[in-house]
Amino acid sequence: MPVVTVRPSSHLAHAIMPTQTSPAALLAEARTHADWITGIRRTLHEYPELGYEEKRTSEVIRARLDELGIPYRWPVAETGIVATIGRGEGPCVALRADIDALPIEEEADVPFRSRTPGKMHACGHDCHTAMLLGAAKMLKAREDELPGVVKLLFQPAEEGGAGGKRMCEEGALQTPRVERVFGLHVWPQLKTGTIGSRAGVFLASAGSLNITVRGQGGHAAKPNTTIDPVVTAAKIIVELQTIVSREVDPLEPAVISVTTVRAGHAYNVIPAEVQLTGTIRSLTMPGMQFLQGRVRELVELVAKANRCTAEVSFPGNDYPPTVNDAYCWEVAQGLGRATLGDAAVLELPPTMGGEDFAYYTNVVPGCFVALGIGNEALGAVYGVHHPKFKVDEAALPIGSALHTAFALHSLDELQTSPA
Repeated sequence: MPVVTVRPSSHLAHAIMPTQTSPAALLAEARTHADWITGIRRTLHEYPELGYEEKRTSEVIRARLDELGIPYRWPVAETGIVATIGRGEGPCVALRADIDALPIEEEADVPFRSRTPGKMHACGHDCHTAMLLGAAKMLKAREDELPGVVKLLFQPAEEGGAGGKRMCEEGALQTPRVERVFGLHVWPQLKTGTIGSRAGVFLASAGSLNITVRGQGGHAAKPNTTIDPVVTAAKIIVELQTIVSREVDPLEPAVISVTTVRAGHAYNVIPAEVQLTGTIRSLTMPGMQFLQGRVRELVELVAKANRCTAEVSFPGNDYPPTVNDAYCWEVAQGLGRATLGDAAVLELPPTMGGEDFAYYTNVVPGCFVALGIGNEALGAVYGVHHPKFKVDEAALPIGSALHTAFALHSLDELQTSPA
């Protein structure tokens, strides 16, 4: 179960008014580093790398850390980095950025578009990395005054590879022990200059689905001599939707999506096999387990009823739900308002997207915050995982300032009123 810390409301005024540097001043300072931060983002964007392949990305990060004189441990989880700022005493707070890209051909009209065919930073992880390096620059300048330690987690393989799980297993949250963790994710649905999140479940449990339907192939002109797996696969796809529409409480979010269908090579041949892949999502792990069980039962029985056989698997990692600690969200809200104004902080509903930031908040209290990067005038209107995904880069210094504020405030508070 996620770790939850509940603090009395008397702490909230302290949460909103950090004692070291005002959030507005941090934003002004971050904007003086905007070109540096943006330059890093564009360098990373041009050379995207998939999960656990982020060798060049890691080199860029380490080069910037070396320039700043920030020590780090590498490799962690193959290509990840854990950097440390502070004097080694006092409480410890972690800030996380993911560094991997997606297998998508970029279509965005930007001068720094991907130079690697079939790969793209379509989820903004290049932004996350650049923003965290911007925060590193600001925190390093304050190192002698820090009342504790800030860990910077540059994590590989968020997109299905459970890099967050491996970072935890390899000690990223230990030595010193992290007491609070924050993450930011660019959010196209929010305008630049706004942030949002919520207490409790924010993102869904997410897992993958593989189905292989086998029959007996043959000439398409003589379907009676075959056992058609294509028709059977079509029935399975349709029937899977009834699990959500007829077996799940309408007030409980759930998703079963078949996203790829692979079958045959000739227009006049019924193939012997069809392969389906997709995703299953729920806001709870029991919900995920129920959906997986019913998918397996339904697929196998529909296949049998149509004289086929079927194999069902759920490969990879079932990401747990991302659960925000209520008090950490209060802290983020207070700092967000002090940075951007009261109207700029939004309470968001849960989303069915998944995130392996969940592995960190399963261990320590934390908060995952959506950072607005939407700007219609710039064409930053497409959602993440879209080939035309674009970012309003004016949001990048905001992210660096918020990371810095989260760390400075939390260290100050944890030192004076430990959990």
